Amino acid sequence: MNDLSFPASPAQHSGAASLESISLENAILDRGVCDPRALERARSVVADTGQPLALVLLQLGLVSETDLARTYAALLGKTVIDAAGLAAVTDPVMPDCLKSRFLHEARALPMDCRDGVLRLVMADPLDEFTCAAARLATGCRVEREVARPADLEAALTRLYPENEDNTEDDTEDDTGPAADDDPAEEDTDRLKDLASEAPVIRLVNQIIFRAVETRASDIHIEPFEDRLIVRYRYDGVLHEVDSQSARMTSALISRIKIMAKLDIAERRLPQDGRIKLAVRGHEVDFRVSTVPSLHGEIAVLRVLDRTTVSFDYSRLGLAPAIIAEFKAALELPNGIVLVTGPTGSGKTTTLYTGLAGINSRERNVMTVEDPIEYQLAGINQIQTRPVIGLTFASLLRAILRQDPDVIMVGEIRDLETAQIAVQAALTGHLVLSTLHTNSAAAAVTRLRDMGLEDYLITAVLRGILAQRLVRKLCESCKKPEPILPELAQKLGLDPDTQHTLWHPTGCPDCRHTGYRGRSAVAEFLRPSREVTRLILSGADHTEIERAAVAEGMETMFHAGLRVALAGETTLEEVSRIIGHDA
Repeated sequence: MNDLSFPASPAQHSGAASLESISLENAILDRGVCDPRALERARSVVADTGQPLALVLLQLGLVSETDLARTYAALLGKTVIDAAGLAAVTDPVMPDCLKSRFLHEARALPMDCRDGVLRLVMADPLDEFTCAAARLATGCRVEREVARPADLEAALTRLYPENEDNTEDDTEDDTGPAADDDPAEEDTDRLKDLASEAPVIRLVNQIIFRAVETRASDIHIEPFEDRLIVRYRYDGVLHEVDSQSARMTSALISRIKIMAKLDIAERRLPQDGRIKLAVRGHEVDFRVSTVPSLHGEIAVLRVLDRTTVSFDYSRLGLAPAIIAEFKAALELPNGIVLVTGPTGSGKTTTLYTGLAGINSRERNVMTVEDPIEYQLAGINQIQTRPVIGLTFASLLRAILRQDPDVIMVGEIRDLETAQIAVQAALTGHLVLSTLHTNSAAAAVTRLRDMGLEDYLITAVLRGILAQRLVRKLCESCKKPEPILPELAQKLGLDPDTQHTLWHPTGCPDCRHTGYRGRSAVAEFLRPSREVTRLILSGADHTEIERAAVAEGMETMFHAGLRVALAGETTLEEVSRIIGHDA
């Protein structure tokens, strides 16, 4: 008889909803997901707005989607179904009974129906109205499952596209040759209309929120002939997380352009912009870049989430000896301190950490950056604008008249910038900057190749930090394995000592990659008397490095090997990022 009763409407169901809130509150407090004071704040918002407690907690950023899903799962005695589990659903389940609009509004996904039991994955499994409605519509008993809202929304968008019937004809020509050859055929108004549709807005928000929630560093949206691929970069490695119909390309890219205040009608030239959004209760910046490609525009968003970045030496992962040498160089009254490495090696974060450590009311600290990634309190940061002549060189020349004590130059790219930086260092300023080189010693030859004289290099150089970021092994699933004697001999390890390397396995905590987070490994070259003599004699970087090693410098590879033997990463990861140049 219960299966035939008509479900109460959401309004009629308010009493039960209160009981659900109480149950959820108790579970949240028991698990320590949210402190009582923050929960009280959420209750007052619920009382004022009438919104569900779970939604308020997420919007205020008081709990994460992952913690909320795990709390629901604990209440039901279930486990959270991850993105891989949802990806196993390849076709809509009972589409004649469960319509797309209902599932999207309810944030529920039917996984399968067997022996009269419908497994329904829900963002809010305590929602009795949705369960009762699904039971009436299908005639099946409903078994509730739990998933993170971002994962659930991605699966719903993939299996139940809300705009499939409405926009198929309208967007059919978006990826055709004529549209690509002549952007004028798709005028600005039409692009705005496409980008303003609710499903498109929801999809873009879902892509962005999911990236922030899962701590991705970059979002790649790439159109191909038959589909639109979404990839996230985790710990320096790209992972495909979603794909959409190729028809969505124009609408989705236009939506991102509108958010970044870019020209949506211009699809032939690259464009750059920024988006600032409140995601889960805190502000997140996104650096946006669009580039035309064969099948449409590629959009890449760099996620700049201040809450996930800590300008603290203990969080960088650098060895204590490296930190001590770097800090000592930054305490010098003048000279140039360089941080080197390829793109994505954490150079800017290290420089920001150094600046935060020496910033004080007694010092005028100024930076010239392209772009300004994070805003630092108490530091004057200036953005370059080459289009109007604000280059590194011109800005550096200008700020020397601002009486700075410390200057950070985002990157030394040419001789003019290098010469002005040297002049600033010679006239009593401390200059921090970056170079793209493979090692600390190679920075000397790079400056020399730019045209800087050896005597100037030795006069101003105070230290060079070269670094890389290696992925850290997941503590939940890493496994030890003794080193083979042949490998130990090749690595120069003591054959009489038993050494252990660790290997990744993969688990839900690390998205089945075996790695979670990244750590810096580095080498620090201090220009000693012997190193200075070699620079003045025109020695190449191998000779300079050999001399520095003889004086006690630990190379990046040996630093990485030490970290691998400590069980923090793998030898394969060290070789992939650094290479074996021992």
